[in-house]
Amino acid sequence: MKNIGKEISDELASHHWNENYRQLIKEAFNDPDVQSLITTHRDELTNEDLKRSASKVYEFFTIKNQLKRGEATLAPGYEPKLNVVNHTLEVVYIPSQQLMAEQKIAQLHARVKLLNLPKSLRQASLADFEVAGREAAASAAADFVQQYLADPKKFHQGLYLSGSFGVGKTYLLAAIANKLAAENIISMLIHFPSFAVKLKNSIGTSQNTPLIETVKKVPILMLDDIGADQLSSWIRDDILGVILQYRMQEQLATFFSSNFSQQQLLQEYLTVNNRGEAEPLKAQRIMERIRYLSRETIMIGKNRRNQ
Repeated sequence: MKNIGKEISDELASHHWNENYRQLIKEAFNDPDVQSLITTHRDELTNEDLKRSASKVYEFFTIKNQLKRGEATLAPGYEPKLNVVNHTLEVVYIPSQQLMAEQKIAQLHARVKLLNLPKSLRQASLADFEVAGREAAASAAADFVQQYLADPKKFHQGLYLSGSFGVGKTYLLAAIANKLAAENIISMLIHFPSFAVKLKNSIGTSQNTPLIETVKKVPILMLDDIGADQLSSWIRDDILGVILQYRMQEQLATFFSSNFSQQQLLQEYLTVNNRGEAEPLKAQRIMERIRYLSRETIMIGKNRRNQ
């Protein structure tokens, strides 16, 4: 095969460039990727075309070797590619495999909004969920995902996961959200006691409205650890009640997790407010919405937080 690098370097020798630069250009044109491209397009590239492209060839060669050596470049995450454009060689930059993988993960994370919950939940996976002893919950989660993806516009009851501390309720919710995120479905997973505190602390400001509107309208809402705090009438009726009423009317999938069963939640959390006042009718109204939006699944097992 003709040595294209030598041919071009001989042509460039007539230019008034210093010897070091001519040597660098020669090395660049001798690069296997450069030679392969020129050979493929030799019919449309004259020696004059190639001389005009010398700086682009050198750019490609330099960045390519910087990446090989693990050095930083001016375009982190992108790799150079040499193309033929209008009888000249041009360098374009394409995302590297690593960058594309990172972007994909970032897109997945953006579809699962966590409020006051650990970032480690972004790694939760249905495939990694330990089924033994928790078959009913695992099956219910898989069924929901399958049915929801088959017809996202139809109303699907979420799950009300009840069980003792550390049995994996929050992990399972996150695993469902992450699985849906892979199919471009947006979810919001909220630690409900922290959410209530946040709203109480911002009373009298305009900070509540955008957050409440987002919680009301997100396609998949997951309220984690409901029942773990003392509930005020305001949070129950004007916040939780409003959110659940909207989601019931709009047929939006809603999940809950709690240490209480649904009956316990009604009697021990929703009925008596933080001032010790019993309000059974208002509590029953909230409970009806929870039961409409979700079906209870009991999770049993050992406390995995102690492992």
